[in-house]
Amino acid sequence: MTIFGELLVKPGWRFLLSHPAHLLSFGFGSGLARKAPGTFGTLVAFPLYWALSLRLTDLGIFLILVLAFAVGVWVCGFTGKAMGAADYSGIVWDEIVAFLLVLFFTPPGWYWALLAFTLFRFFDIVKPQPIRYFDSHWHGGLGVMFDDLLAAGYTLLCMAIVKSLLQ
Repeated sequence: MTIFGELLVKPGWRFLLSHPAHLLSFGFGSGLARKAPGTFGTLVAFPLYWALSLRLTDLGIFLILVLAFAVGVWVCGFTGKAMGAADYSGIVWDEIVAFLLVLFFTPPGWYWALLAFTLFRFFDIVKPQPIRYFDSHWHGGLGVMFDDLLAAGYTLLCMAIVKSLLQ
């Protein structure tokens, strides 16, 4: 949703630093990437997850994920309204949180991490049903966050199938 086809705000560092919600929703600046901001946002999840996993128990990480999702509903909605575009491509907190969830359940090994990343990006970009339905029918912060949660679910399902085939 934009006014006259134009964003209300041009995204840049000045906009991101004008409110903590904007900085978070733009993935600490990764959403400013000119090409593939969702991919750059997803990449931010790797160092975040590794830092969390070194300091927290599984329960602690899970609680952080629940909190990050809840905060994401608000910050993504807030930033979307400020921009005049509910699901602007530079808003990448949804990719970060959803991929953090994927990493939480990903087996150890670089090849599993690569598979997780590839599958998640595939499902987030292609948006098979019901992801496409929720992406187009649920608006605001919850809509922004929820379709990526579904992409994470598809990713984890595919990884579980691959893992079972390898055993």
